[in-house]
Amino acid sequence: MPAYTPPLRDMQFVMHELLKVTDAFKAMPRHADVDVDTVNAVLEEGGKFASEVLFPLNVSGDTEGCSLDPASHAVTTPKGFKEAYASYVAGGWAALSCDTAFGGQGLPLVVNQMFYEMLNSANQAWTMYPGLTHGAYASLHAHGTDAQKQTYLAKMTSGEWTGTMCLTESHCGTDLGLMRTKAEPQPDGSYRITGNKIFISAGEHDMAANIVHLVLARLPDAPPGIKGVSLFVVPKFLINADGSLGERNGIYCGGLEHKMGIRASATCQMVLDGAVGAMVGQPNKGMQGMFVMMNAARLGVGNQSLGLTEVAYQNALAYAKDRIQMRSLSGTKAKDKPADPIIVHPDVRKMLLTARAYAEGGRALTAYCSMLLEQELHHPEDKVRKDAGEMLAMLTPIVKAFITDNGWTATSTCLQVFGGHGYIKEWGMEQFVRDSRINMIYEGTNTIQSLDLLGRKILGNNGATLKKFGKLVAQLVEEEGVNEKMSEFITPMAVLGEQMTKFTTEIGFKGFQNPDEVGAAAVDYLRVAGHMVFGYFWARMAQTALREIAAGNPDPFYLAKVQTARFYFAKLFPETATLMRTARSGAAALMDTDAVFA
Repeated sequence: MPAYTPPLRDMQFVMHELLKVTDAFKAMPRHADVDVDTVNAVLEEGGKFASEVLFPLNVSGDTEGCSLDPASHAVTTPKGFKEAYASYVAGGWAALSCDTAFGGQGLPLVVNQMFYEMLNSANQAWTMYPGLTHGAYASLHAHGTDAQKQTYLAKMTSGEWTGTMCLTESHCGTDLGLMRTKAEPQPDGSYRITGNKIFISAGEHDMAANIVHLVLARLPDAPPGIKGVSLFVVPKFLINADGSLGERNGIYCGGLEHKMGIRASATCQMVLDGAVGAMVGQPNKGMQGMFVMMNAARLGVGNQSLGLTEVAYQNALAYAKDRIQMRSLSGTKAKDKPADPIIVHPDVRKMLLTARAYAEGGRALTAYCSMLLEQELHHPEDKVRKDAGEMLAMLTPIVKAFITDNGWTATSTCLQVFGGHGYIKEWGMEQFVRDSRINMIYEGTNTIQSLDLLGRKILGNNGATLKKFGKLVAQLVEEEGVNEKMSEFITPMAVLGEQMTKFTTEIGFKGFQNPDEVGAAAVDYLRVAGHMVFGYFWARMAQTALREIAAGNPDPFYLAKVQTARFYFAKLFPETATLMRTARSGAAALMDTDAVFA
């Protein structure tokens, strides 16, 4: 059976030594009193919940899956899930980073981010039930009326009610401008909503008293396309004037998807049959409210793959230390055994280090993005809020696509460490691989994230935000350019920083002449940008660790950090050269292929 230990030491390193989050909190009055001890204590307890309550349900939940009663449309989650959720609510975990005005604890988002990484490592399928609630909460918090906030947010904050996002329809997928769900206005100001949604995670379950659906639908006079989409809040149970639950609303689960992974997460086909809803935001402006939820979900999906990368690495490492097979090429290492542990073999170490480098790089990036979101929402200075929001917008598709691509690679290589045993269910590795695969697809496929990054976030403002990130890289290069011990980390960053401007300009110019050039280059471009961002954080982590070593700190943690950084720059970062070459190869090799597909 697999095992999981919360990576608290590395989380503390990222927050307190790399990013110095508590110093940043002091500039935001709502968090000015949050100190290191508070953050650490919360995450230590959160780690216990993840490893002791959720992780034991991961394999069993995957085996059992969810079940639907066709007569009542009720979905039953796997054994133990409902009880674990009750424990989660009783512990106050649902309220961790929510607004104190609605009963939340008001802790910084980075604390919730780290907590959710542990939940995703422990049980991604379970975590999707409360996880989606955060996005629905954020959308209502930003765009709901005062009455809607009073009706829903306290119950969602406490965890008594959960939330979903109902976007996708069978004929349109991510192209939401093609959706057909209709909303008919009623004399009392409400709407009757009719249509069908698919792939709705946590759309129906038995873990909470009510489910708050945020639904995209069209008004009768709506213009075509995405400009005619409105957002509605549609509860599973209608809510009485005193806040109690009323009659069942006309929204129900018509079927459950049978999936290759995250089997314990109820992926529902939702039927809306004249369901009563209330508009959120303005007519035909529904995407404004939904983007709040979608962006939160994209950051959350990156965090899902980060969690899976970490747990897969931990189990592969333990196996590689214990499993003996063959002798080391450079001579016997375990003389008291008939063979050496497989961790002595170079390619096994490469697979393990790949997962570790992607996990620790992803942790630094997601924590940084959490701090940007905190600043965008709560910093008292307008310029800081604007700059943080702009940077977060550029980094969000990288978090979603780069970290999930890396998670697929990492879970697969960690399974490979086990050899044939990795393919067997009892070790748990094949589940991590299956679960990780969906993360590259939902919340906008990684190709869509790549098009968003290159087309909208980079070329859309002529590379202005990219240049701002480039200034962070240039500042680090200037700080450490003459430090010989940092040269193996700084030199590759300096070279890529110089190449990035020319590379981006070239792709942009070709795309101006032929938009297919952007489509052909986008996926490769995002991985180059992802490595630039990861490289920046790995260089900074190496810088922090080397300073501790130079100061005489004997903790082997810092040497391990430097060695992992060295591996990343030697073995993974050079992928950028190939990617830039393939991106520059153009669209013709893809598009001039009609004979192939005839």
